[in-house]
Amino acid sequence: MFSALFIILIHAILTANSALNMPTVGQPTASQLAVARSAMKFIDRSPSPNHCVLEASLMLQYEDFVRLDERESWESKIEAGGKYFFTREGEMGTSLVAFAVGAKFESGGEGGFKILGAHTDSPNLRVKPRSKRKGSGCTQINVETYGGGLWHTWFDRDLSVAGKVILKRKGGDVETVLVDLERPLLRIPNLAIHLQTASEREAFKVNKEDHMQPILALEVEKSLTGGDKEGPGDGQGDG
Repeated sequence: MFSALFIILIHAILTANSALNMPTVGQPTASQLAVARSAMKFIDRSPSPNHCVLEASLMLQYEDFVRLDERESWESKIEAGGKYFFTREGEMGTSLVAFAVGAKFESGGEGGFKILGAHTDSPNLRVKPRSKRKGSGCTQINVETYGGGLWHTWFDRDLSVAGKVILKRKGGDVETVLVDLERPLLRIPNLAIHLQTASEREAFKVNKEDHMQPILALEVEKSLTGGDKEGPGDGQGDG
């Protein structure tokens, strides 16, 4: 997930000539519900900053924004009344800039411009390069916290994996793809309530290095089936 401000930014760009009249009381209007559902769909499709930029790019192109390459000259491409955008690091990057040129724009004139900024990222757990670790008979994933998250809310929740990965094909070619596994794979468990005193629960403080390493759910299947054989690369600290 990412900052809701980015959703507002994209919606503001695409509906620059319209406004939502938000009532102070009562039920939401049909147009407000439509915006809310659109935002929910956008969030579901944007589990990482890379997905967010790709999804926003598709929305802008649907609204006839023209993609630009910041490495090329725009001198002959920018026109009055035009709508444009570009991304950093290609289509699967983490930065996007979109802008619209006024219909009365004149090069060298006295007109100004307005800027809106937002995040495409949000607090998350980022997988480390050497990602596998063992602890108390469980397989865990080495992660580091990113951003100023409310980390105590991450405990006892189903977690999945999404982001950008680099693949090496059999022929030696390297390919970059976006992945979203869309199923629960990991969990950061709390200590059972009967193993802590009331004072310990009240004094609990999240240690990001020790407490935030999620357990891989596939270990549950291994324990239930009695499987205890380790495959290649299952040793402590393998990536």
